Amino acid sequence: MKCPFCGHENTRVIDSRPAEENNSIRRRRVCDECSKRFTTYEKIETIPLIIIKKDNNREAYDRAKIEAGVLRACHKRPISAAQINNLVEEVENEIFNREEKEIPSEVIGELVMDKLKDLEAVAYVRFASVYREFKDINTFMDELKKVLK
Repeated sequence: MKCPFCGHENTRVIDSRPAEENNSIRRRRVCDECSKRFTTYEKIETIPLIIIKKDNNREAYDRAKIEAGVLRACHKRPISAAQINNLVEEVENEIFNREEKEIPSEVIGELVMDKLKDLEAVAYVRFASVYREFKDINTFMDELKKVLK
């Protein structure tokens, strides 16, 4: 870190502590050349994630939308809040691990369905029926047959 007073290249960190609700780190530094002290803040740089909807519109990623869909699918099912939170966390981790700036909503829907299939069959079918927009009983039955295999 370059000293803001003399421009010297070598400075040392003398104190570090979390700042802004643990979203950044405050560092006290001292210049090896002029001995003046100054403060810097380190903040994680996040890439805003954009979701490409089915109609090709784009919107900012919103974790609450995934949570709401999973909660609706799991309504009155023997699934704990912790299990739901873990599922959403796993989906979110997979999304961000892709390190892409834009991701189609279909990818997120498929990830959620894969996780729900392993968690609870009824919740999976509920989510799939809305996500895949079942038009009639035959498409619904086709999905049920996949679950039963």
